[in-house]
Amino acid sequence: MCVRPLITLLVLASVVFGPVGAARAQTETPAAEEEAPAAEESAAVMPSDAPYLRPMGRLAAILGSMHFLRRLCGDAEADLWRVKMQELITAQAPNEADRRRLVASFNSGYRAFESTYRHCTPAAQVAVSRYQSEGASLAREIGVRYGN
Repeated sequence: MCVRPLITLLVLASVVFGPVGAARAQTETPAAEEEAPAAEESAAVMPSDAPYLRPMGRLAAILGSMHFLRRLCGDAEADLWRVKMQELITAQAPNEADRRRLVASFNSGYRAFESTYRHCTPAAQVAVSRYQSEGASLAREIGVRYGN
C-alpha cells in the first residue's frame, strides 16, 4: 500500500476548526502486488475496520448535523460542511465500504436534526456551538492519536 496522509484532518481542521496535521503510512510487500487486483476488489467490499474510522464516523455525523443546522439558520456558508465532508472522503480515499460508512454517518447526522427542527431556534444555535466545539476537539484527537 502507499503512504496516504490523513488530509481529512488537515482540510477539516485547518479550514473549519484550526490547524491539525496528520499522516498515516502503510507498507506493502512485493508479493502483495501480484495479488493486488483480487485484493482491491475484496477490499472495496469489506470495511477496513481501521481504528480511526470510528472517530471519523462521528466527525462525519457532526459535519452532517452542522450542514443541516447552518442551512436551517440561514448561514450563507452552510454548504461548507457538505463540501468539507466531500473533501474528507476524497482526501482519505477510503474503500467503498468505508466510504459508505462515512456517508451514512454524515446523512445520519443530517437527519437527526432534520427530524427535530423545522425552524432555527435558540436550541439549534446552541447545538451548532456545541458541535463546533466537539468537532474541533475530535479533529485534534484524531490528529494526535492516528497521525504522525
